[in-house]
Amino acid sequence: MRRRRFRSPPWTASLTWKSAVFLTVMCCTLAALLGFLVHTAFTRQTVEQAREKTLSRLEVVTDAYEAGEPLPPGSGIDPPGLPSSLRALATGGERGTVVADGPRRPDARSGPAMWAAGPADGRALATWTDYSHSARTIGGLDRAIVGSSLLAIAATLLVGLFAVGRVTRRLHQSARVARRISAGDLDARVHDPRTARPVRAQDEVAIVAGALDTMASTLQRKLQTEQRFTADVAHELRTPLTGLSAAAELLPPGRPAELVRDRVRAMRALTEDLLEISRLDARTEEVDLAVHELAPVAERVVRASGTDTEVRVTGAARVETDRRRLERVIGNLVTNAHRHGRPPVVLSVDGAVVSVRDHGPGFPAYLLDSGPQRFRTDGAGKGHGLGLTIALGQARVIGARLDFGNPPDGGALVRMTLPEYERLDDGDADGNPGGDGGGGPLDDPDGSTREGPHAT
Repeated sequence: MRRRRFRSPPWTASLTWKSAVFLTVMCCTLAALLGFLVHTAFTRQTVEQAREKTLSRLEVVTDAYEAGEPLPPGSGIDPPGLPSSLRALATGGERGTVVADGPRRPDARSGPAMWAAGPADGRALATWTDYSHSARTIGGLDRAIVGSSLLAIAATLLVGLFAVGRVTRRLHQSARVARRISAGDLDARVHDPRTARPVRAQDEVAIVAGALDTMASTLQRKLQTEQRFTADVAHELRTPLTGLSAAAELLPPGRPAELVRDRVRAMRALTEDLLEISRLDARTEEVDLAVHELAPVAERVVRASGTDTEVRVTGAARVETDRRRLERVIGNLVTNAHRHGRPPVVLSVDGAVVSVRDHGPGFPAYLLDSGPQRFRTDGAGKGHGLGLTIALGQARVIGARLDFGNPPDGGALVRMTLPEYERLDDGDADGNPGGDGGGGPLDDPDGSTREGPHAT
């Protein structure tokens, strides 16, 4: 039978929790060590004082016994209550002391006593002094040690957690900035360059935050340089491609002319894709939102693609999105499925979710792990070009989410989830349904499109 390993709760992995445990353990250890040392030293001193006092009393008792005088109160020969160990020591001819219960007194009170005994004609001559006050003093000291230790632990823990909290807040701020940078906000910084103070060499958190800001600035410059290069290359290619396209149209009919025109069209499409990529990277795209029926839009894209794609509609939904960008995303997904997968290719519409499924070899592992990458190819030389990268970028612009996966029975599946349109009332002041004021294109029930007065 396999034993289940105990797993601590996730919150125990936090720096605050670990610091609290560490401070508590260290304070308790230090308090116990200091308390033990103080208790031992004070107890030893108290016992020594009581022993000296009792031995001095024993000297008086011994002188009285040898002189035949009456013994002082609290002493005697083999008195009741004398500890057996001390009795054996005295009858053996030696003197000693021990702390034990005192004899029962007439007032029925009893407590600890310091006994001292010595030899007296083969018997034990003993005396005792009250040790209750010393015992109470030691007990009071112990309680004071415990109370002061608890107060010191609490104060140290509060101060330590406050200091650690400042560090963890700065670390969490650095983590939030790092997540913003990974999400594409390259302007995010931990410290404002205009108000940032000089970093001290001993402040490790500030050093890490400064390194993060430096990395973000360097990454921003590199990405901006790459974006400008991509945009400049695509823009500069437009002019020669225009001339090349015009020249290709002048070629005499034939197979060579068809090949040239086909390659020119491919180069023009690649140039337009590069320009679109550069605009998406620059995050300068403006969204023209309007309310659309999702199923007719998907059907129109499939018809326009000219591919043998099966369309399945299991639920109708209205979405508020940019129709041109939505059609671009769906078209790229369908084209990618036919280009890199195998039929049958199925496009499904279920509410506000559009799925494109093929039955080819599926997506490579790198794409499932880190998403589409430009011109990335796997070990077999197969790649996915810019189509999925553009689809992912356009989906982000319209607020949709793309999920890539490989179904268990084979093939590749892309699921796009769009923000579903929710009508807030039955109509606006002008009587327009949905309250959009007629400011965007709406889909008629028959699938045709009517343009609002502000549609582009």
